[in-house]
Amino acid sequence: MVKIEHVPKYTRLTGEERRAELVAAGLACMARGGIQEFTVDKICAEAGVSRGLITHHFGSMNGLLAAVYATMYRAATTARDDGRPHLSALLDAFFAPEVFNRDALNIWLALWGQVSVNPELGAEHRRQYAAYLADVASAIAEMAAARDRSVAAEDLARALICMVDGLGLQHCIDPPSMSAERARALCHALLEPHLGPL
Repeated sequence: MVKIEHVPKYTRLTGEERRAELVAAGLACMARGGIQEFTVDKICAEAGVSRGLITHHFGSMNGLLAAVYATMYRAATTARDDGRPHLSALLDAFFAPEVFNRDALNIWLALWGQVSVNPELGAEHRRQYAAYLADVASAIAEMAAARDRSVAAEDLARALICMVDGLGLQHCIDPPSMSAERARALCHALLEPHLGPL
């Protein structure tokens, strides 16, 4: 006879683990159906938790939305420190399969649609974008200095970020028309006149 062990209905997680679980559930809901799926009931069902935990851990749905936004930014902009120039590692991070895909597009479109109408998310966007811009500009300036070149690093970083966003959009809408390799090559074409071969 098979012994059936009692499995607790609820798992005790640390606060950090529970927040990560709720963020992951919010991302999964948004990937499926955009902002319309980002509801208390659907997120709690996805995570298998009670409704009160969102308020407990994030203060409100807007707090959870801001945490989801910050998580997406970190995923899209975190480069591995593997000894290569930071700019090269960033370019790889931009077009990594885990962030350069259709689910990510659904999430980004849902988030971007809320930035202009949700003050809390607008504030989170400004924080995240400022850090992202500073990191990309620093990577460009570092490479330029190493090659004894003078560049307007922040302007070039803004252009690169806009280009990456547009390339990601095209890739996710119609992958055959814009592969990750082609997208990376186009970024090289933008940067190399200023920095030399990448």
